[in-house]
Amino acid sequence: MLSYIAFFKGKMKFINDVIGEELKLFEARFSDAVKSHTTLLDTIMKYIIKRKGKQLRPMFVFLSARLHGPVNDSTYRAAALVEMLHTATLVHDDVVDESMERRGFFSINAVWKNKIAVLVGDYLLSKGLLLSTENNDFEHLRILSDAVRQMSEGELLQIEKTRKLNIDEAVYFEIIKNKTASLLSSACGVGAYSTTQDAEACNRMKLFGEKTGIAFQIKDDLFDYGTDDIGKPTGNDIKEKKMTLPLIYALNHTDKKTMREMVYIVKNNNRDKKKVQFVIDAVTDAGGIKYAQEKMIQYRDEALEILNVYPESPVSNALRGLVRFTTDRKF
Repeated sequence: MLSYIAFFKGKMKFINDVIGEELKLFEARFSDAVKSHTTLLDTIMKYIIKRKGKQLRPMFVFLSARLHGPVNDSTYRAAALVEMLHTATLVHDDVVDESMERRGFFSINAVWKNKIAVLVGDYLLSKGLLLSTENNDFEHLRILSDAVRQMSEGELLQIEKTRKLNIDEAVYFEIIKNKTASLLSSACGVGAYSTTQDAEACNRMKLFGEKTGIAFQIKDDLFDYGTDDIGKPTGNDIKEKKMTLPLIYALNHTDKKTMREMVYIVKNNNRDKKKVQFVIDAVTDAGGIKYAQEKMIQYRDEALEILNVYPESPVSNALRGLVRFTTDRKF
């Protein structure tokens, strides 16, 4: 875990050069914002804060804000709201998925059981609502509430389609646009709005965040199949019957016999390592990896193109670097 953190910090040095002070102050403000008078809740909040992830979304909030003007109190509240909602969804996801780990540590439900984990997620959601309403940040709340709606719809659509493994490419993109990209889209939009109160700037940055988020998710899909510089394939998505882009492409571009065998394995033999490896090899042979990489680069480049309307600066360059990091990362 320490090597992971050191690697990430090294890669993110260009971000710290631009918004390092804002991120440092944000950490203190966020810790303050989630404090509770209830001892158990406060203990759990400290546990969450100590094990926080890369904080990519707050980075996108601050850079999107700085792209349009100086960071202000509204920006800090926007970043806190994004992080609260994101953390709440992760806590709830771990309960739904019965996951015992999060970022290399025990999940909240693993330590304190499901009932407390659900209530912790609810607490974070309510704190986010209060933070916005008490400061009249109603546009922040509208933007982020829409993201939570999309995330829920995306998750439910994925569950519905996974049962029959009948996800085509159009449905796949609808799922990841809602489930993954919507929150990053909203983070960029709310960041821009916090320093402009301008709907056009907000919508432009939301589109930028959406395309970046889609590229980010396709990169996650590719991790399941491994590459020479990432390591051995995990096959975790196959074990969970997730229809990712490489698999969807392969099922539509292989012979019928192989396609039927792949579907049968995903449905019935997804815990058999040799069978899972057969699917991974079939996806590679059918060009699924190459196709997914091409689509990822397409969305990445479309996101970068949106930034071309802004003059070159340390902030716009940092945003470009952050976008490239989402597709170049090794974890």
